[in-house]
Amino acid sequence: MSATLQQTTLDIKDILKILPHRYPFLLVDKITEVDYDKGYIVGQKNMTMNELFFQGHFPNEPIMPGVLMIEALAQTGAVFIYLKGFQNKSAYLLNINNAKFRNPVRPGDILHLRCEVGHMSNKGGKFKAEAFVGEKTAAEAEIGFVLVDKPQQ
Repeated sequence: MSATLQQTTLDIKDILKILPHRYPFLLVDKITEVDYDKGYIVGQKNMTMNELFFQGHFPNEPIMPGVLMIEALAQTGAVFIYLKGFQNKSAYLLNINNAKFRNPVRPGDILHLRCEVGHMSNKGGKFKAEAFVGEKTAAEAEIGFVLVDKPQQ
């Protein structure tokens, strides 16, 4: 991959090769953009009424739990880490700072997930993360992570 804006579109099959998460906890459906020079990645999660969390999280007015929006952002950041060359590492959530939940996410929405690197080293780093539905911010946070060696299989 070249060092500028990548046309990189990853579908669910590609994401399944990168992330260890599986249904019902895989919260990224597609990667639509990666820019290594500017240090960001954009993904998306398509919301359907079939999501397990909608069945019990305000069933008469279903909304996505805020903590799952943060998890979706963290998973998007983990794809970026992998693509940056850390295939032999796992990114573990270290901390979440300044999290804010601005607008609800409902069945039928497309949640756009954007993570921008604040800093990253071979030990860990931090992302500035934002989730959007259309032009409206749904959630935002600073997400810290630590990188650990993947176990040998």
